[in-house]
Amino acid sequence: MYLKAYPWIMRQFWDRVRDGMSAGEAGLAVGVSVHSGRRWFADAGGVRPKFLDEGPRKRPRLTLGERVVIDVGVRMGRSIRKIAEELGRAPSTVMREIERNAFCYGRYRQRYRFGAPKGGRDAAALSRCRAQARAQQRARPKPGKLAVNERLHDEVQTRLLEKYSPQQIARRLQLDFPDDAEMRVSPETIYQSIYVQGRGSLRRELHQCLRTGRALRKPQRRADQRRGRIPDMVNISERPPEVEDRAVPGHWEGDLILGAGGKSAIGTLVERATRFVMLLHLPDDHGALAVQEAIVAKMAQLYDLASHLDVGSGS
Repeated sequence: MYLKAYPWIMRQFWDRVRDGMSAGEAGLAVGVSVHSGRRWFADAGGVRPKFLDEGPRKRPRLTLGERVVIDVGVRMGRSIRKIAEELGRAPSTVMREIERNAFCYGRYRQRYRFGAPKGGRDAAALSRCRAQARAQQRARPKPGKLAVNERLHDEVQTRLLEKYSPQQIARRLQLDFPDDAEMRVSPETIYQSIYVQGRGSLRRELHQCLRTGRALRKPQRRADQRRGRIPDMVNISERPPEVEDRAVPGHWEGDLILGAGGKSAIGTLVERATRFVMLLHLPDDHGALAVQEAIVAKMAQLYDLASHLDVGSGS
């Protein structure tokens, strides 16, 4: 039976019972009533219970001195069992300490110096070294999937010869081998196996089977190199200063708001200085011509108040 409440008082109570006191007298001796002492004795059946804090205690954590011994032992090349015997600790304890605090290519360094945890530059250095160790464990180069899986390699090569695109091959393999996770490959892996030197597990001449037929991959244009969607479009950043500072009324901005699925739309015209808004109803069509006609019709109502219009160039 375990008694959780006030174990130190209960222990003193039973020590006095063991010394020959009655239950009531032992209760008074530890500061409780005679009735409480007798109830404790009766609840335990007259047998000293086992208290929760009387079980086998765990060894305390490693001290700074023990960590230094481990550090020295590791540097001298001693085995874990030898270090554990010297400390009187279990080998698993020493192993766990080394694994937790090993960094920078597996070198061990005791975590605590002068009785204080690491902080500041030491902590930052420890964090960087551990991150480096993790990165090295994941380090490439690793063999490509098509290089190690001959069956997958043959399937991809055969389908390329049949003029399938890498995207079609990746999707077709999922359908043809639904229960085989090894028969999965991404389109990018196929491209790299053809084009990238060092990962070319597929025959180089297979580039002729691709839709483009290019021997080299053509890099995508960066955003600043792409052509504008509208020929000779004037960028909004080039509008006149009087439009930019909203000082003069009569300059408008137009935009198009699409509904769910692009099935419906409404246009907006906003006067920049006053924030006055007019809506363009587009019940039947929201193509470029329909929007243009709606803008002309709406602005005709305020012709004298309109001198400049900026229209959004969204897709």
